[in-house]
Amino acid sequence: MSVNVAVAVVTYNSEDHVSALLDSIPAALGDLTASIVVVDNGSTDDTLAILDARADCTVVRSTNVGYAAGMNRAVRESPEARSILILNPDATLDPDCVPRMLAVLDRPGVGIVAPRVREDDGQLSPTLRRRPTFGRVGGMSFTGWPRFTERIEDPREYETEHDVDWAVGAVLLVDAECYESLGGMDESFFLYSEETDFSLRAQEAGWATRYTPDAGALHVGGGSGESATTHMMKILNRVRIYRRLTGPVRGWFYLWASVLVELRRALLGRSESWPTVRALVKPSARPAPLGLNGVFVPR
Repeated sequence: MSVNVAVAVVTYNSEDHVSALLDSIPAALGDLTASIVVVDNGSTDDTLAILDARADCTVVRSTNVGYAAGMNRAVRESPEARSILILNPDATLDPDCVPRMLAVLDRPGVGIVAPRVREDDGQLSPTLRRRPTFGRVGGMSFTGWPRFTERIEDPREYETEHDVDWAVGAVLLVDAECYESLGGMDESFFLYSEETDFSLRAQEAGWATRYTPDAGALHVGGGSGESATTHMMKILNRVRIYRRLTGPVRGWFYLWASVLVELRRALLGRSESWPTVRALVKPSARPAPLGLNGVFVPR
């Protein structure tokens, strides 16, 4: 069987959100044919019970192998498809969202399509990003200067279709050939930055990431919970991305700049930054799933 869209979802303790996502998919697909595969990464809440009660998706049980590995498995378990719809369980899709994204994906050179995303209060979610640079290590989006901010905040940037370096991976439509040619998502990231790495590798291979305001979705954010450990993973993976882009010497400077940024945040009261500072300077304190315990500058 071949379908237009292989819908791929990875859940982890997603009982509060996954039903709304799955309920939104039929209207979002329009007349497109699709499969839905949900890989559950070892949920301990009622996520599996909710999924098992449904007849509209294939459920794959897994241990917590990480988001990227779960997504790759969801794609492997899917039938042949023209495109792959990557979804976070805490997202919901607007009607006809997918056909509108697919129309953009069909344009020459486009490998990834990101829609316009709203927060749960209806406000624009700034999901578009610039590639990581040393000047952007501090995340100083308040400046509004592209040289210092990776996140694109200007609402005018969300009014027209255009190419971007990468977009937050809550809702992405990916060309199946693009996904396969890149070997899927890099499972070494475990959690966070896998979409950054994927889009930048796609860009290097000639596949553009394109934003379209004509397709819409909502993303609650933090649907699987946030903790000091997940914050630590986020920062360590940002260092890993930068080192891969620029090499070990610049990566070393980026790491120490990250230490200063996190130390400042800790002193300003952000408690999860203290263990992150420790993990940056002490490899043995890093989460084992990242595989970074034996190297100082993450790679």
